[in-house]
Amino acid sequence: MDDEAIWKRRFHLFALLRLAGLALIFLGVAIAYTGLLREGGWPAVGLIVAVGGLIDAVFAPRFLKKLWEREDVQ
Repeated sequence: MDDEAIWKRRFHLFALLRLAGLALIFLGVAIAYTGLLREGGWPAVGLIVAVGGLIDAVFAPRFLKKLWEREDVQ
């Protein structure tokens, strides 16, 4: 696989992880403040989902970057 294809694939995966994290944050807010899961909202579950999305959006791309740096050294 050529260098450009590798970086293009990595960029798409990086962006997908960020978008998935953002989607989870919005889902958590929706769960907390709307009747999505139960009438009147469910703040505790919404907070857990939103924090999971935040962790996914922030730390998963950093983990991938470190993983890719190790692959590039080999």
